[in-house]
Amino acid sequence: MASTSPTALDNWVKKAEDQEISSLVNELNLSKDTEAKEGVAASSDAAATTDKPAAEDSARVATAAADAVEKATTSDAKPEPSENGETASSTDEAETFNPADASLLMKIIRKGLVESKLDLEVQRKDPSSPLYSVKTFEALHLKPELLQGVYAMGFNAPSKIQETALPTLLADPPQNMIAQSQSGTGKTAAFVLAMLSRVNPLKNYPQVICLSPTYELAIQTGEVAAKMAKFCPEIKLRYAVRGEEIAKGAKLIDHIIIGTPGKLMDWGIKFRAFDLKKISVFVLDEADVMIATQGHQDQCIRIHKQLSPSCQMMFFSATYEREVMEFAEYIVPNPIVIRLAREQESLDNIKQYYVKCRNQDEKYQAISNIYGVITVGQAIIFCHTRKTASWLSGKMSADGHSVAVLSGDLTVEQRLAVLDRFRAGLEKVLITTNVLSRGIDVEQVTIVVNFDLPMDQQGRADCETYLHRIGRTGRFGKNGIAINLVDSDRSMQLCRSIETHFKKRIQLLDAENSDEIEKIGS
Repeated sequence: MASTSPTALDNWVKKAEDQEISSLVNELNLSKDTEAKEGVAASSDAAATTDKPAAEDSARVATAAADAVEKATTSDAKPEPSENGETASSTDEAETFNPADASLLMKIIRKGLVESKLDLEVQRKDPSSPLYSVKTFEALHLKPELLQGVYAMGFNAPSKIQETALPTLLADPPQNMIAQSQSGTGKTAAFVLAMLSRVNPLKNYPQVICLSPTYELAIQTGEVAAKMAKFCPEIKLRYAVRGEEIAKGAKLIDHIIIGTPGKLMDWGIKFRAFDLKKISVFVLDEADVMIATQGHQDQCIRIHKQLSPSCQMMFFSATYEREVMEFAEYIVPNPIVIRLAREQESLDNIKQYYVKCRNQDEKYQAISNIYGVITVGQAIIFCHTRKTASWLSGKMSADGHSVAVLSGDLTVEQRLAVLDRFRAGLEKVLITTNVLSRGIDVEQVTIVVNFDLPMDQQGRADCETYLHRIGRTGRFGKNGIAINLVDSDRSMQLCRSIETHFKKRIQLLDAENSDEIEKIGS
């Protein structure tokens, strides 16, 4: 990686696309605690790997890495009470939403930028600082080689967030920024372009560091950087992630380092492999995912404290919650704040019903009755556990329904294959756990069924997850139907709590009455 030849950059791109990490995954015995403390432990304690070039595509990296995350998030999970109050066994554990997994999935599944008609809100701490926007990449006066890389990636014109963020990020003197925008809006390309533009290739030391919360997300950012820098072989890039080691006493000469907080803290503070005071650009990506991981927030702050006051700070997050903004305002002094409003999930155009059942078999019968009467575009059915999802898919498949199952058992590659088939309409029903409760939009979905009502770890109604779940229908201004299957006093209590929280009536539906079912579909 120290070489300045074009081959060095090509190898870096290949490393991003082809890196063999199966041996790493086998060696890693990750638990929630060890993942959280990554980087607090010495690098010598990290699992070492030998890079083996392999004729695999980039999905291999994501697949193996997702397996490691899956082991990490499920191996030590404690049994939780089921909806009926029974304790789930190790094969029947409730699946919880994993923000890092979801973010990775969204980055990979987006084939292009999301066209957003929502307003862009810009706040300036310094009113004397001018703001510009551009409609073309040429207007940014980029180096020709960078512009060539941008076009080679398929970007023809800046997205809404890029046209406002990029002139600010590239301005002189450098300006700090906090930007909030959901996946698919082009924010990664925006800050990567800014990172590459700020590098002085004649200075052989790290000038830019970019922090990502997980190995997999760092790899994704690295792929974008390598592709965009395809025609700039003089810019040297390096990963600072598990499996990457440096010799004792070595000094890094790469210009851009992309990695996780723990590894970057080791290299910069513990081993002093580069001088943090010489860093001119500090990027913190996926901040909302970052602060969801214990330890990462502290590591980011420790790195931040070593930086020069003149260092340009860029802070990016998909959400804009109070905790995220408090963290952002601590990290980024005097920022320009850009917010691209997320489409608000609303219950206004979703009809909500509940069906009384006595047991799991009656729940299945209710689904069969409803599916047999209403003309359904596509349906998503949410289950509490993988075991229930597997049982339900078996029953529906045996009855001739075209069904797909998506749960945490699957690798990222397998999840993408399932979603691609569902989007293409090859399966009409998608049975899933909370792994898909947020962020995936399928226009054809007309019905969402809560086979099990969502609840938190204390057994209370999880209203936020409920909103995200049934928000999978009624998208793009269309009407949708949400049906909740209730099989106990406890689940009825959950249903009432959700009704009270949203102040929206959930009506009783007689699933034995075909005329009544027909009315809800009209």
